[in-house]
Amino acid sequence: MGIKRFKPITPGTRFKTVSSFSEVTTETPEKSLLKSINRKGGRNSYGRITVRHIGGGNRRKLRIIDFKRDKDNVPAKVATIEYDPNRTSYIALLHYADGEKRYILAPLGLQVGDVVISGTDCDIKTGNALPLASIPVGTLVHNIEMQPGCGGKMVKTAGAAAQLMAKEGKYATLRLPSGEMRMILLTCKATIGQVGNLDHELVSLGKAGRKRHMGIKPTVRGVVMNPCDHPHGGGEGKSPIGRPGPVTPWGKPALGYKTRNKHKNSNKFIVKRIN
Repeated sequence: MGIKRFKPITPGTRFKTVSSFSEVTTETPEKSLLKSINRKGGRNSYGRITVRHIGGGNRRKLRIIDFKRDKDNVPAKVATIEYDPNRTSYIALLHYADGEKRYILAPLGLQVGDVVISGTDCDIKTGNALPLASIPVGTLVHNIEMQPGCGGKMVKTAGAAAQLMAKEGKYATLRLPSGEMRMILLTCKATIGQVGNLDHELVSLGKAGRKRHMGIKPTVRGVVMNPCDHPHGGGEGKSPIGRPGPVTPWGKPALGYKTRNKHKNSNKFIVKRIN
């Protein structure tokens, strides 16, 4: 891990920082685990833009990641640690004893040559995947399933980790990175350890072009639009938004407005919210 800085010989390099990629061991991905991405530019099946500010960007291929970790009791050796352009964390290529190859999220501390395994009776070791029922209380975990067998859905970004706080009945209580306390079935799998690439949050893009390389287009402020285009628009010169608080282009509050469905079935599993 580490952050690389540059001499400010141009305005774009003055605040630019990049990861040193010291953990990455190869630049060549496993071809059998690559898949082409069909770009949609934020448009749905009707051709209408449903997600704004998406388009362009550098070409990239999808790495097929094993979030389910369902190859039980077969040891796998870490062959490489690789960069994945589609996510913030690094990925690790596993060579299983039976010859199969799979990618997983690379946890902090995992190195080439380490052996990992998934199953019910595995050791509590970084990179191993176990049901929550087999993990001791207090352990840091990531890539957590929400339903048994559905694959990891939570805690997958760089540097993230959840802590197993308690077990009661058929549920385990986890403290998520946001601070939320949530109950998950003990039969759901999780991977031991914290997701690697901790320095990702310290990277400064430095210039607008790097954002365009990521496929993210510029965002126009609502206050510089016309009233027909945005609720903040209109007025003479630099006008205030003219409302008690900022709103979205569709008139809904933009700060502090809760969008979660009050009648969602999984609400009963949230022990403590992050209010």
